[in-house]
Amino acid sequence: MSFDVSAARAQRQEALGRSWSFTIDGDTFTLPTELTRKTARALRELDDNDVDGLLQVLLGNAQFTRFDRLDITMQDIAAIMEAYGKETGLGLGEG
Repeated sequence: MSFDVSAARAQRQEALGRSWSFTIDGDTFTLPTELTRKTARALRELDDNDVDGLLQVLLGNAQFTRFDRLDITMQDIAAIMEAYGKETGLGLGEG
């Protein structure tokens, strides 16, 4: 018997979708529901306290530029990351 990675991925993406979104002041942003190895490597290379780096890797440059213009508190970011982790199973910034 063989495990079909592509079929398992398709099932996960059907359940979660390819992206997770949040809205701030009417502006919507999307984050991936799964992380590629490249993204995971970029996240590992960040300092544990590099919140902007984390957001830039997850959002990508274009979305991060829009996000960076907003007046966002650390509590807002913590709430976003908590909801993101609960809904996708990606516990970023924990531990």
